[in-house]
Amino acid sequence: MPDFYSEAKKLFAYSQAIRRDLHQHPELGFQEVRTSGIIAKELREIGLEVTTGIAKTGVIAMIDGAKPGPVIMLRFDIDALPISEQTGADYASQNPGLMHACGHDGHVAIGLTVARLLNEHRDQLSGTVKLVFQPAEEGAGGAETMVKEGALESPAPVRCLGLHIWNEKPLGWLGVAAGPVMASAATFSVTLTGKGGHGAMPHQTIDPVVAAAQIISAAQTISSRNTDPQKACVISFCSIHAGDAFNVIPQAMEMKGTIRAFEPEVEQMAYKRLDEIVRGIGAAMGCQVEISITNITPAVINDPQTTSAVKQAAQTLLPDHDLDERGRFTMGAEDFAYYQQKVPGTFFFVGSTNAEKGLIYGHHHPKFDFDEGVLPRAAALMAGAAVELLKS
Repeated sequence: MPDFYSEAKKLFAYSQAIRRDLHQHPELGFQEVRTSGIIAKELREIGLEVTTGIAKTGVIAMIDGAKPGPVIMLRFDIDALPISEQTGADYASQNPGLMHACGHDGHVAIGLTVARLLNEHRDQLSGTVKLVFQPAEEGAGGAETMVKEGALESPAPVRCLGLHIWNEKPLGWLGVAAGPVMASAATFSVTLTGKGGHGAMPHQTIDPVVAAAQIISAAQTISSRNTDPQKACVISFCSIHAGDAFNVIPQAMEMKGTIRAFEPEVEQMAYKRLDEIVRGIGAAMGCQVEISITNITPAVINDPQTTSAVKQAAQTLLPDHDLDERGRFTMGAEDFAYYQQKVPGTFFFVGSTNAEKGLIYGHHHPKFDFDEGVLPRAAALMAGAAVELLKS
């Protein structure tokens, strides 16, 4: 295998420049016009066949090896978040209210670096590498739309790879594991309608606030009493709104939240129990109840054979790194799971924090930033994993 890490380090100035430029100009999901234009330009400049306009702003490019072989897909997400940046960095966002607070600017830089690494060695490749730059990963349905619009066709990959720089772990850590690594995600919305009235005369009302308090408390038993203790389930009520005055019991109350799980059976159980609890307690308290539960993405479950190739690449290219194979890295979600439902694949993590530099804030935080030393590490591992899969 080529020494992709050494080669990626030589391309560091390029990777960093791309990342910082994108960081200054973040764009939300399905609006990444400038970002996708830069991606297409960079890929065409090294002679790749490029297709644009998939899922509005998605970009796909092909690297054809000199010899016949399988098709391996590498996916990189490109969207930013509606967060006002507070890093104070020289390359901070210039778009008010928008920020690359999850690292997708780094993912694009990594993807473009991988393209250069693999393109330099295309005469040694047996098969095709399909590079997929995906919009709207942050809950807007980017991966699902890419699949619907043919990202997994013409040609169809036999394996897929994705990655995330990971600010929960330090530079030098690698998370590569088979099985579940990220949770499924669903949203729920509840409306309780009672009978409003004066706060001093509660006996004349049907109070949806009291009903909501009972529901929130009871819903926590789904994870503590309905879920196998060796498994995981998270139910969080994240938005609650009722009334505007201190002395008025409101007519209605709205609540929103999220459900997370690794196993599909746990996920479905949580949906069922939450519905039962909301409807049962709401009715018992005299309220009319409306509840809707919407799945955002399945769990990310890594294929063992694909994961083995990533581990081999890590041991070859980054032997001094801390390789964590435990899995179930986070209850956070990733729409890469939609590709895995069609094609065996692996999603891995590359540590990116550095406490000495003050780079300690987590994903989606307004002070989020990462050690850019992760860029050559991640690019090398992705390129190496692709080569391992082409060989197999």
